[in-house]
Amino acid sequence: MDEAMWAFGRASGFIALALFTVSVLLGILNRSGRPLLVLPRFSISILHRNIALLAAVFLALHVGSLLLDSYAKLRPVDVVVPFMGSFRPFWQGLGTVALDLAAAVTVTALLRHRIGQRSFKAVHWLSYGVWPVAMAHAIGNGTDAGSAWFLLLAALSALAIAGAVVWRLSAAFLETSKAREGTVL
Repeated sequence: MDEAMWAFGRASGFIALALFTVSVLLGILNRSGRPLLVLPRFSISILHRNIALLAAVFLALHVGSLLLDSYAKLRPVDVVVPFMGSFRPFWQGLGTVALDLAAAVTVTALLRHRIGQRSFKAVHWLSYGVWPVAMAHAIGNGTDAGSAWFLLLAALSALAIAGAVVWRLSAAFLETSKAREGTVL
């Protein structure tokens, strides 16, 4: 049973990271106001939200399965308080930090209409910090971190995120209001 739980924990962590990568990319694209191929902007927004929620589900499955796995030795306190774990405490702590930040972003996204747009956006900016911390956790603590396939996917993901962030910070990035005025493309 432990081997199955360990494998499930690894797979769900990888899937969560891949989905969070897609979510960050879609979030940046959505903010630009540009369509994606044939998808209109509102579809990108819905896709971004649903992929982020699915990523949160896989993150919960990742943590939950490792809590149940006797080999991982993950304690409930390790899920909330960073850097207290028994196995590679620094790298495990980065996972805890990423989990806590992702939880804050997810909760505020779900409560967006109750807490207001300004509060939502302030917390949502944490998404830019969650991704690299989660990737560092995966590389430092992941069982597959030394595998060529994982390192290739991690490098491609990092390049995609870095490129999107550079685009987001560039003068060529159009905000949604400008896109609505018809100045896109």
